[in-house]
Amino acid sequence: MLLPTPHARISGPVDDGCALVDGARPPPTATSAGALGHRSAMCGRSVYPDWDTVADQQAAALKQGPGRTDVHVGELMDELTVSCGEPFAGRLRTLPGLPRANGVVRMVHPHVGEVRLAYEARELPADDDQHLVVHLPADDASAAALDRLTGRRSGAVRAV
Repeated sequence: MLLPTPHARISGPVDDGCALVDGARPPPTATSAGALGHRSAMCGRSVYPDWDTVADQQAAALKQGPGRTDVHVGELMDELTVSCGEPFAGRLRTLPGLPRANGVVRMVHPHVGEVRLAYEARELPADDDQHLVVHLPADDASAAALDRLTGRRSGAVRAV
């Protein structure tokens, strides 16, 4: 029997909760349509208390990054513009610049409540618009909540 990955333990209950609200499995990432204004917005707003900021950052990442150079991402943006309408199109028109490279995002997890994650994005040394985003607990309460989700004991050694 395969044990779920730490990511699955954290995101799985959020995905399942969103599926119940939305009636279908949500998109796999915040960049997808659900985070930018279509029928899964109710799910995004319940998971991300700062929904508008999260959606703005994801739209900026599309607009300023691969949306300009990757034909498939361009097609996704066209599809989102049609299916989401003004909530997505308006964000694209009014965003002033690049997404933030670092900050703190708040999530509400159905099993442990609010979790604050500090993030930092790093560009990779290639011309393919890829980047690495690292998330770490932003405070002791969030670290304890993540430990509960992953089954880790406080103070135990962990692989990084």
